[in-house]
Amino acid sequence: MTDNDALYWWSARDLAAGIARRDISAEEVMRSHLDRIEETNPAIGAIIAMVPASEAITQAQEADRAVARGDELGVLHGLPTAVKDLMDVAGLPTTHGSEGFRDAAPATADAMVVGRMRRAGALIIGKTATPEAGLGTLTFNTLHGVCRNPYDLSRHAGGSSGGAAAAVATGMLPFADGSDSGGSLRYPASFCNIVGVRPTPGRVASGRPDNGWTAHGVLGPMTRTSEDAAFVLRAMAGADPMAPMSIAEDPELFAGVTAAEPADVVIGWSADAGGIPISDEVAAVHADARAQLEAAGFRIRDLDLDFSGAEDAWETIEMFNFFASYREQAHSAPETMRPDLLRNVLQGEKITATELADALRARTTMYRRAESWFEGVDVVIAPATPVAAPPAEVEWVERVGDVTYDRYFRWQMLANRFTATAHPIVVTPGGFHGELPVGLQAMGRNRGEAALLTHTAAIEHALGYTLRHPNL
Repeated sequence: MTDNDALYWWSARDLAAGIARRDISAEEVMRSHLDRIEETNPAIGAIIAMVPASEAITQAQEADRAVARGDELGVLHGLPTAVKDLMDVAGLPTTHGSEGFRDAAPATADAMVVGRMRRAGALIIGKTATPEAGLGTLTFNTLHGVCRNPYDLSRHAGGSSGGAAAAVATGMLPFADGSDSGGSLRYPASFCNIVGVRPTPGRVASGRPDNGWTAHGVLGPMTRTSEDAAFVLRAMAGADPMAPMSIAEDPELFAGVTAAEPADVVIGWSADAGGIPISDEVAAVHADARAQLEAAGFRIRDLDLDFSGAEDAWETIEMFNFFASYREQAHSAPETMRPDLLRNVLQGEKITATELADALRARTTMYRRAESWFEGVDVVIAPATPVAAPPAEVEWVERVGDVTYDRYFRWQMLANRFTATAHPIVVTPGGFHGELPVGLQAMGRNRGEAALLTHTAAIEHALGYTLRHPNL
């Protein structure tokens, strides 16, 4: 068997179907992924905590017994995964990548989305790396170091869902979860040549304790293809009475997602998302992807996207959310916090009622403006990141072209602008600059994830980059 035939490269859908048919066992699947983690994780640092291997094998054996008994099986039955280290997993500590939680006790209960994945049959075996408090789009912290890019170990994997992206890209996991308020799903997906889905707010129910009504930060799946993303979203999505914004649509709407016909898809194209600085390398990959898609039969129209007001609105809401989440730690133990995080909390503390009201109004305007872009267009595409994966020693990208950034989140504006629209977004592989992946950022209509994923699946079939794996 070649490496490409190994179980750890199978799609999540094929693994689940094989387990259900008893063509393969959940134990075989688990052992394959555990071996892959042992082989590749030391160099990458994607998974930062695990249950004992014996416990993981026991979970898989019980999954096989359920199949043998003829039990009703969940969508993700028998599939191993690990959870971003911002959310609780019963029996494992949640460190938030922070010195302040270095000695955290194991959690006693699962976070809402973790419980949903378990009920769908997923086998939770560990935690994936994140920067402190999910801060920024690069994953590093003093507890676990840098999460490295599997395509070039001298580069970042991205963040804040960097561990999830690197683990999926290397075959350590068939899928993972991520969260995103300013590109935390999207930047690492782009850097690691995988698919990341920022769903419509409320599509994946959130148990966040501070503001359960926010449309800002969302949870979503990370996979190697859009068809797998739809498969996993089918398990993650759904209403929950404890999540006031959760969408009460049947998740089975994701069951039949397949690639659209290129000739049926009209793409609204933006080279720079309304004026964001883009490196020459990313611009060249983006232009080449457009040419390939046109040759494949997609119809493409140029769009002039107006994001006026979006960046200021995003910053105000983001800083306010940091204050809401970390104000106690900022006042009781500021010395345990990364300086950028403390600065965010203190900035959020000073936000006035007028500033917050203006930001919420601007976000509402931005949503309505974005919805108007879909007149005669099925999907809106822009670059996912302004540069390819940066060197592992940097804490943020300080310069793109002639523009210099003074804060870590300024170079994230390709993501932040789209966050302010509150529309679903998929980042999908768009090409390579040398050995480094470059992604496309595709936005769909509000609550239109199923249609959006048919479009990005078609793009993946046309471009072929989802078939490329890192050479470790």
